[in-house]
Amino acid sequence: MQHTFTINTSQRMEIIDINRKVEEIVTNSGVKEGLCSIFVQHATAAIVINENYDPNICLDINDMLAKLIPQGKWRHDQVDGNADSHIKAAIIGPSETIPVKNSKLQLGRWQSIMLCEFDGPRSERTITVTIIKG
Repeated sequence: MQHTFTINTSQRMEIIDINRKVEEIVTNSGVKEGLCSIFVQHATAAIVINENYDPNICLDINDMLAKLIPQGKWRHDQVDGNADSHIKAAIIGPSETIPVKNSKLQLGRWQSIMLCEFDGPRSERTITVTIIKG
C-alpha cells in the first residue's frame, strides 16, 4: 500500500515534523503489523527521525550542517548554487523505515519523523509512504 502527500516549505533550511500525517496514513491502512517506509522524492531534501520535544534540536542540526557544509564553495554551485543542499541531503538520506505493530508506528517516546528542507522555500515537496504488511 502506498500513499503520497506534499509539504510546502518556507525557509531555505528547515525541519518539519510530519509524524502526525504518517501516523494517519498507517492507521487508515488497516495494517496491524509490518513496515512503514517514508521517502522524499527530491535530491535536496531528506527524511530523519529525531527528538520532537525540544525544537532547538532541529535548529542545532541545521546549524551543525551549515557549519560542516557551507554554501557557495562547491563545483556544483556553478550550475545552480545549491551544492550544499545536495550534499546535506545525501548525508542525511531520503528515507526511513519504521516497524508497525498494532497499527502503530514503533517510535520511541521522543521520536518523530521529519522532513529536512535544504533548498527552500519550495512548494510541493513530495513524500511517499509505503506500508508493507508483515
